[in-house]
Amino acid sequence: MSTGTLPDIDLCCQKLKHTFTSLSSEELKSLLSLRNICYYPKGSLLYEEGTRTKGCYFVYSGIIKIYQTGHEGKEQIIKFDQEGDIFGYRSIIRHEPACTSAKTHTDSILYHIPDTLLMHLIKNSSNFAHDMIQIACKELGDSNRYIRDIAQKSVKERLAEILLLLAEDFGIEKDKTLKINITREELSNFIGTATETVIRLLSELKTENMVESKGRQIKLLNPEKLKTLAGL
Repeated sequence: MSTGTLPDIDLCCQKLKHTFTSLSSEELKSLLSLRNICYYPKGSLLYEEGTRTKGCYFVYSGIIKIYQTGHEGKEQIIKFDQEGDIFGYRSIIRHEPACTSAKTHTDSILYHIPDTLLMHLIKNSSNFAHDMIQIACKELGDSNRYIRDIAQKSVKERLAEILLLLAEDFGIEKDKTLKINITREELSNFIGTATETVIRLLSELKTENMVESKGRQIKLLNPEKLKTLAGL
């Protein structure tokens, strides 16, 4: 693992403050230890479903893919995390093996929060516990929405919604191209369908002048029409 160009403690505090809004400057600095900040190249497996982890991660930079693996080895992408997100905390709090796997989708810099430190802060800092509850509640809300969509929306409607969600979370370039590059297989694993189905539906959306796609790049030509299709 390369160390890359790592940030100093003040830069890390600034990033953490956006996530842990209730913590004071002193509390933030007590959370940080530069020896726990590492660079991970694209494709690095951070932890695997079913294993015991020794802490969770805060994303300083980069994109992380959180997924589960089915019986036939097919991935089901749960979400993509990015700068300011924290992941892997559930199994620590619950004292159970990881229920997902995590891999870097891009080159990333991550801050590892050891399990002992995480539990100490939850038990001894009401501000930290409050922020963790807020993070967990948002994650639960996202999960509830996903379950509703699986039950009530067609695959084409879910595809439109996922494209808009990726645009909202990661932004778009001036030419309307999604800033996150994602393969057809990853899109299918995110939506919960076959890769061939995603290819066909992207072709339909292109014919309907809603998107353009080339390789891993997807351009949203008409977000309003996509919102109507997605029922948003």
